[in-house]
Amino acid sequence: MDQITLRILDGSDRGRVYKEFDPPITIGREEGNTIQLNDERVSRFHLKIQRDHDDLVLTDLASTNGTKVNGEETHLRILRHGDLISVGRSTLVFGSRSEINHRLRRLYQTSGRTEQGEELDFNDSGNWNKLVNQTDAQLKLLELDPPKLPSRLSPGQAAQLSEVLEFVHLQMRRLIHSANIEPRSTKVELDVKQWHQLVDLQARLSEYLRAIAIPEE
Repeated sequence: MDQITLRILDGSDRGRVYKEFDPPITIGREEGNTIQLNDERVSRFHLKIQRDHDDLVLTDLASTNGTKVNGEETHLRILRHGDLISVGRSTLVFGSRSEINHRLRRLYQTSGRTEQGEELDFNDSGNWNKLVNQTDAQLKLLELDPPKLPSRLSPGQAAQLSEVLEFVHLQMRRLIHSANIEPRSTKVELDVKQWHQLVDLQARLSEYLRAIAIPEE
């Protein structure tokens, strides 16, 4: 990832292409941004994309209306080619057509098909939208291309991360083992207490994610 290419798919600036910018860049409504959007729902300085070793990281700059990547609200996200960035009424796709097609080939190199069994034409990067416009697009993309553990942690940070993952692992193991699986049935049942434990686990993970993205709170 040497340079950044962004194409605007929706919004008043639809059709504009910003090619081969060197990071860091900012996106916002005000003059002085690398990419200035004509969108009143975009903050003056809305988000920043910067390099961190081999990754390009998007950071929401405490914008009023927030930032979404592939339909999910985010404060901090590692970007991958083909990711859809939504700010205000504008939607931008990260990467050139060739970069997105390269990722498509890698993701579907085994079957060359989507989950629905539809063949993908890699010469048409518009096929990417058939994936990212689905419900739970971010989850589908992460299942196809699972995130990697950070490799530059200090011993203390590694121990903290291990403790968080161990907590989640033990909670999930307890819930899985306590689920009621009826013989000859295709359904798995959780009682109300187990359901609330699962909801509480999701809430705790949401708090972790926010604390990482907005540490000053």
